[in-house]
Amino acid sequence: MASKPSPHSSEPTSLNNHQNSFSPPIRILATRRRRRTVSARLRSGVLEVMVPASMSVAERERWVELMRERIERQMRRKLPTDQRLAERAKRLNDRYFAGRLSWTSIGYTDTVSLWGSCTFTIGAIRVASRMKAFPDWVVDYVLMHELTHLVHSNHGPAFHEMLDRYPMAERAKGYLIAAQQLSQMQGGA
Repeated sequence: MASKPSPHSSEPTSLNNHQNSFSPPIRILATRRRRRTVSARLRSGVLEVMVPASMSVAERERWVELMRERIERQMRRKLPTDQRLAERAKRLNDRYFAGRLSWTSIGYTDTVSLWGSCTFTIGAIRVASRMKAFPDWVVDYVLMHELTHLVHSNHGPAFHEMLDRYPMAERAKGYLIAAQQLSQMQGGA
């Protein structure tokens, strides 16, 4: 049975009696200022649902579930998966390499010193997880860079000639330089 939050609850409550993969702690914020609207946000891993104070507990629980589903859908759309990364690499391979490249694995990894890596001897490509928040054309550039390593293991003239076929190459390089400088200014890698 779900716990009943107080009208002005600020402690996370357990209204998660569903079997979904997205089940964060829930905090219901009921206020007298809010008359008719309900909103939600994910804050520090807690789903905060703002409701009118006059709303019944049953109605709050219904809204919590609706908002949980909405936030879960938004997160699914926003977070690229390894599968999506592989699909992007396949499109780049088809377009710029006539589909002739192959790799053994491709995915995101937690790294702070590199944007991507390619172990060309075994065909393993990794992209920094922090790039999930970057524009697609920047991620595509890093993928293009790593795919090019499957053809040229070094950064010689032939490598750069092949990489420069990507039309957003210069712009993406500038974006990555700026992102790296910002990270350093903020105390990151």
